[in-house]
Amino acid sequence: MIVVHHLNNSRSQRVLWLLEELGIEYEIKFYERDQKTMLAPASLREVHPLGKSPVITDAEETIAESGAIIEYIVSRYSNGRLIPPSDTPERLRYTYWLHYAEGSAMPPLVMNLVFNLFDTGGSVNEGFIAPQIKLHFDYIEGELCKSTWFVGEEFTAADIQMSFPLEIVTMQAELISSRPKIKQFIERIHARPAYERALERGGKYDFANSIQ
Repeated sequence: MIVVHHLNNSRSQRVLWLLEELGIEYEIKFYERDQKTMLAPASLREVHPLGKSPVITDAEETIAESGAIIEYIVSRYSNGRLIPPSDTPERLRYTYWLHYAEGSAMPPLVMNLVFNLFDTGGSVNEGFIAPQIKLHFDYIEGELCKSTWFVGEEFTAADIQMSFPLEIVTMQAELISSRPKIKQFIERIHARPAYERALERGGKYDFANSIQ
């Protein structure tokens, strides 16, 4: 059985959601952040050397990184659900969004958090980070104008992967208020029964403390 090593307020919430969407049985091992540093406990390094979340174990396999975990679960357990057929334009878009979420969308959000935490943002925020965030979320808004979900009219695991950066921007009213398609996307995912079940099992999370 898959074991999700679940850190509170972390990306591992997406893994729980994916497993709920697929109806796969799983266990959760809970870890709590240090209240002062907001870092994961040292015990998580016993599962993976980096001590980061998400990470899952499945028999002899240990898999880290959100995208790799999603690819592993979908390829091994989904029976073709939540993924477009091979050799189609939709499959190419699926792969793109699966990697774009952490490779492109998240870095400026993480930088924004770090600079704000240490109160050193200033000109860096205004001159680089804020414009990058605007660039990416204008792009995402435009893409969601083309279809209901990121790959088309069918919900896929790429939407689960993309949920995290989009939920982060809900903390910034000016970003979300001017981007109705992103707002509607977030409302749609929050209305999914599997999303609610994942929150019930993993616990609600605070986006402001979930980037590390």
